[in-house]
Order: sequence, then C-alpha cells, then structure tokens
Amino acid sequence: MNIFFDANVQYVLAGCMLFGLASGVLGCFAFLRRRALLGDAIAHAALPGVCLAYLVTQNKHPAVFIVGAAVTGLAGSFAVNGISRWSRIKEDAAIGIVLSVFFGFGIMLLTYIQHQPFGNQSGLDKFLFGQAASLVGKDVQVFAILTFILLVGVVFFYKEFKVIAFDRTFAEVIGIPIGWMDAALTLLIVLVVTTGLQAVGVVLMAAMLITPAAAARQWTQRLATMLLLAGLFGALAGAAGAIASTLAPRMPTGPWIVIAVTAFFAVSIAFAPQRGMLARWWRHRQQSMRVNLENILRTLYRLREEEGDAAFSLDQIRRFRHLSVRQMLHFLGMLKRQGLVEPQAQPDRWRLTALGVTRAAELVRRHRLWEVYLSRYLHLDSHHVHADAEEMEHIITPEIEAELEHLLAHPRRDPHDQPIPVGSGGPR
Repeated sequence: MNIFFDANVQYVLAGCMLFGLASGVLGCFAFLRRRALLGDAIAHAALPGVCLAYLVTQNKHPAVFIVGAAVTGLAGSFAVNGISRWSRIKEDAAIGIVLSVFFGFGIMLLTYIQHQPFGNQSGLDKFLFGQAASLVGKDVQVFAILTFILLVGVVFFYKEFKVIAFDRTFAEVIGIPIGWMDAALTLLIVLVVTTGLQAVGVVLMAAMLITPAAAARQWTQRLATMLLLAGLFGALAGAAGAIASTLAPRMPTGPWIVIAVTAFFAVSIAFAPQRGMLARWWRHRQQSMRVNLENILRTLYRLREEEGDAAFSLDQIRRFRHLSVRQMLHFLGMLKRQGLVEPQAQPDRWRLTALGVTRAAELVRRHRLWEVYLSRYLHLDSHHVHADAEEMEHIITPEIEAELEHLLAHPRRDPHDQPIPVGSGGPR
C-alpha cells in the first residue's frame, strides 16, 4: 500500500488520531457530568467564530480559525450557563436556544462571505461536515500542540475534575473552587471542539466528544482506566476513518470516523464483561436458573413436611411450580448433578438427599423469617407475605439472616404457624 507513504495521507492519519485522543479523554468528564449536549452547543456556536475570524483577517491559517471558534464557543457555553442559572429555563432548553441562534448566525455569515468580492469562501463551508482530507502539516502541528495542552490540563486538574464529576457537594466542602474548575473544564472542551471542527465538522462533533466516553464506560468502574480507553477508542476511530476515506476515494473522513467510533460503542455495549448486554443477559439467565432450582428444593421440602420423607412425582411438584415437564426434568437433572435430589425406582419420582434437605431447610428458614418480619414490623396480613418472602429468600445473605433472627427474637413459627427450621448453628 504505497498510498500510506504519501505525506498527505500521513498528515490526515496523524491529525485524526490526535483529535480522537483528545476528544475521547475530555468527553469523559462531559459524559460523567451529564453534559453531553454541551459539546454540541459549543460546536455549533463555534461556526460564527470561524466566519468572523476570516472576515477580520482574511487568512485561512488553522490557528486563526481555532482562535475565532474558541471565542464564540466560550461565548456559547457562558450563554448556556447564564440562561440556565439566571432564568427558569432548564439547561437542555438553554442548549437548544444557544445552538440554534449561534448556528443560524454562522450560516448567515457564511452566506454573506460568499457574496463578497473578496469572499473566496472555499473551505469555510467544510466546517459544517468537516474535511479531514484537507489537513496539511501546519494543521497537524496545531493539533499536536492543542492535544498536548489538553492532556496536560487533564493531568494537572485530574483530582479536582474527578471529585466534581462524582460529588459536587463534597468538592465544595473540601474547598475545591467549583466555579474555576467548571470554567477550566469548559475551556478545555471548547479547545477540543474547535480542534475537531476541521476533521468532523460542526454537525458530527458531539458524537466524537461523547461516544468514545460512553464506550469506555462499559468496560470499567475506574475513571483513570476510562480516560485511557476513551482516548484509545477515539484515536483508533480517527485512524480507521482516515484509512477508510483513503481506500474509498471521494468518501468524507468525518462520517467514517463517527461510524468507526460508533462501532466501538456497539461492541462495548454488547460485549463488555460487566455492563454489556450479553453479560447482563447471562447474569439474568443464571439468576433465573438459580431461583428455579431453589424454588424446586423448597417445594420438595414443603411436600416432605406434609407427607414425610417420601418421593414425589412431577405432577406433585408442578402443582407449586409453573414449569413444563421438560423444564422440570431439566432442573431436576441439574439438582441431581449437584447431589441435592435423587430419582427413585418409580418413574418420574424424586426425593431430597441429605445434602438437599440441609440446603432446602436453609431456604425455607430464610423464607419464613422474612414472613415473620413482614407480618410483625410491616403489619402485612399473613396471606399477603408469601409472595414477597419468596422473592427475598433468594437474596438474603447469612449476615442478614442472623440480623433478622436477632431482631425477631429467634421465632420458632411463621405467620402460618409453620415451624421455622433451625439454623446450621443448632438451637439457640
């Protein structure tokens, strides 16, 4: 692939990766503070700054555009804060107002420039959707400097940003200057937004600020790891978008970058080990299976109490459990492999083993202790406590069980006058 040795391609690749790295890291704080749309408002507010900078200087150096975009971007963010603080308008409505007004003003300026004799507008309208393919060496230099400033700022204010992101009240109590930190974070977000305008444009900027952070959040509970992952996802998305647009001529780079980072988000939300949909489905399935197994054990114990140490048919067990024959045989097979039940010579009859009796007694004990608690302290009728107790018995820990027994003064019988099995410690 000789094309990747081309200097222009390398400029585009480096610029997109630097932008993705910076936007991913800064986006984490906006994401955690539930200010995802602020970046979108700043991006739209930056457009008139680009136009005004060109009108004043008639120069298309990237630093000129970034300064102009930063000025109006900051003005837009201050406008959002001012409207939401000094009026009854909520922040989301304030963002919508500022976004629309500044963007409309920017479109008017673009049109005005187009009709001027000096108005060689070529390039300015690219800030709407981005034109990363036009990046040159001086653009990458500016990107590198701004990315370095942004990352140094995050490292320098990491502790303060972290506390404010998770607990503003605590931050105020320990003396962190909330106002100054908000202003510093807003300035950094403005810088990363204005840096990325040439790469992905006004319209797609919000995606690059939030999507890498949202993807990284699925994989970790630690902020430092989240920052590293978000920066990595952003940089890889920038590289993937640049490569895709290089291999597919006449395809814009900005949308490819957003598609790439969206792919990272899709994979994260599906396959992350703790928060991913697949992991959550698996945990739900395991929990549902455990509940069914425990309910069958408790049902066999209940039948054993009524009829003695006998074996019971599927029909007898299914009277209390709404499961099909196939499901019941599947769960009984699992209990058999765990040594908790055993089949009898008679067809489809099952009984608890000694280990199964012990395990079932623990479940019944927790169920009946919780029934006593609901009846005694919440004054629920004895006919209404069974369903709630059946849900709680599966999540009551031994520590909670001990607390319940102590609180209830070691009850012997439940509200239905059924005996409460003795705990593993024996009679008290």
